Amino acid sequence: MQFEWIILIIAGFLEPCWVYTLEKSDNLKKTKWALATAVILIVDLYMLSVAMIPIGAGTAYAVWVGIGAIVTLLMGIALYGESASMKRIFFILLIVSGIVGLNLTTGGA
Repeated sequence: MQFEWIILIIAGFLEPCWVYTLEKSDNLKKTKWALATAVILIVDLYMLSVAMIPIGAGTAYAVWVGIGAIVTLLMGIALYGESASMKRIFFILLIVSGIVGLNLTTGGA
């Protein structure tokens, strides 16, 4: 796998991390969580910007958002008791297939 794809995948997994810390910050009122959100977000966006150069903005952003959406959805199921219905799982798999398809059509991994 090429280095930029590894960076992009890591950035995709960082997205739900800052979403989680943002939620924990209570609208940025809790300083520790607000600071964690800012640091993770800056690192995440920097990594996305690095990956966008060789991969392309459209593909990199779509993959980043897809990974973030999937992991955030799974966190919602695991941490907050959100529904894990077959319909939701089906649509998560559609997102995964889109990410894989983008990777295959851009000569990714």
